[in-house]
Amino acid sequence: MIPCQRALFDIPDEVAYFNCAYLSPLMNSVVAAVDGGIRRKARPWQVVPTDWFGESETARDLFARLVNCRRADVALVPAASYGIAVAAANLPLRSRQTVLVLADQFPSNVYAWRDKAAAAGAKVVTVPRPENGDWTSAILDRIDRRTAIAALAQCHWTDGGLIDLERVAAALREVGAALVLDLTQSLGALPFDIERVRPNFMTAATYKWLLGPYSMGFLYVAPAHQAGRPLEHNWIARAGAQNFSGLVDYRDDYQPGAERYDVGERFNMALLPGVIAALTQILIWGVPEIQETLADTTGRIAAAAAEMGLSTLPRDHRAGHFLGLTFAEGVPAGLMARLAAEQVYVSARGATSIRVTPHLYNSDADVDRLVTVLRAAL
Repeated sequence: MIPCQRALFDIPDEVAYFNCAYLSPLMNSVVAAVDGGIRRKARPWQVVPTDWFGESETARDLFARLVNCRRADVALVPAASYGIAVAAANLPLRSRQTVLVLADQFPSNVYAWRDKAAAAGAKVVTVPRPENGDWTSAILDRIDRRTAIAALAQCHWTDGGLIDLERVAAALREVGAALVLDLTQSLGALPFDIERVRPNFMTAATYKWLLGPYSMGFLYVAPAHQAGRPLEHNWIARAGAQNFSGLVDYRDDYQPGAERYDVGERFNMALLPGVIAALTQILIWGVPEIQETLADTTGRIAAAAAEMGLSTLPRDHRAGHFLGLTFAEGVPAGLMARLAAEQVYVSARGATSIRVTPHLYNSDADVDRLVTVLRAAL
């Protein structure tokens, strides 16, 4: 269990922020790193050619350590949608084949597949929300010989419904289907191992559970897809780019590994240092330890909510860093405004539920305030 880390964040004592799945606050160390990064642009004569490559490799290495893959398997992207677009551009899909997605899945991992399926004469198959909360079984029931791609998450973004990706990936391999993952709502808070799951592509934005800036992300590309087609043609992804004096000696070959898929202007001198600072701290804490600590917090809130008659997903079907609280008769009128007035911040999800997503900055006092406001509203 990790003790409360509120001192590392700029969060006033009177604020109880339970909305990390919406937008994480930045640690003070990340803010300082971003500030130092942007100040370099004020003095561009101090930015040397090696800077354009070194920090990218540092970030790539940290991310590779987080997910247990090679640094060469990692590309730098500006958003999860960019990573999904790379996957869609490099996976085959034929007429009458299917792409599996989850009901109410986040749009960034849906729109690309609808477009690709329409062009190929294929079909997007939506796995309905299981009444018992068991997404894994619901997905397995819909994998068949027509399945070409499963575009999934590790947990559902509305309530943390958990998916056993190892079981799902094994079933997909049996039918020759690809697995594409958007882990924006879990990576950094829920353990994930590339070697155990073996997806074809996996992407995550940094602005939620990776505690980093907005407009940055990563893409894992399995070795079998590292000779594919990038979305864009930028100079830094080409072989020999380190030689600034030879950039007009145009090359048809790329940097090795997944680097060909890097976004242009990947050396974001303002944001990249913040990404590095955030990943460094997450690795110090340890993702299993983060998950255990957050599961304890959501468990205490769930127990109190149950006493009020609110329902949640069963613990074995829910990621520990997520909690969806469902009101049998709908979210009480004015509840969100009442919570905000008390500076308690959560997300509304539909007409019947609120989503509670804490992090290590949340204290026992935060939990008590959330529970107190909920009791008063009911």
